[in-house]
Amino acid sequence: VQLQASGGGSVRAGGSLRLSCVASGRTFSTYGMGWFRQAPGKEREFVARISASGSSTDYVDSVKGRFTLSRDNAKNTVYLQMNSLKPEDTAVYHCAATTYAFALRFTNPSRYLGWGQGTQVTVSS
Repeated sequence: VQLQASGGGSVRAGGSLRLSCVASGRTFSTYGMGWFRQAPGKEREFVARISASGSSTDYVDSVKGRFTLSRDNAKNTVYLQMNSLKPEDTAVYHCAATTYAFALRFTNPSRYLGWGQGTQVTVSS
């Protein structure tokens, strides 16, 4: 699977952005999807994931209540709606796919594939 993330930008604290991740191929609906982010000098961090059907989601504690992950399998696209952004959300955001069952609760990047170029999110105070 090949993935392309977009929708990043520069916003002030409290602002919103919606990231999109478009997948190629006909099997998108069979993949769980995840978003990760990496700030300069830091390791890649799990942000959110969604099951293949879209019925289940999971978030890192720091974004719960502010970020919402959804998907449209007909459009081979996942969306990450980010509200109430904070300066600490500044990072390059990447989407990735996984073949592992959602119930396994994998948040390690090594369980994901299809990494493409990320999209930069910059939040100023």
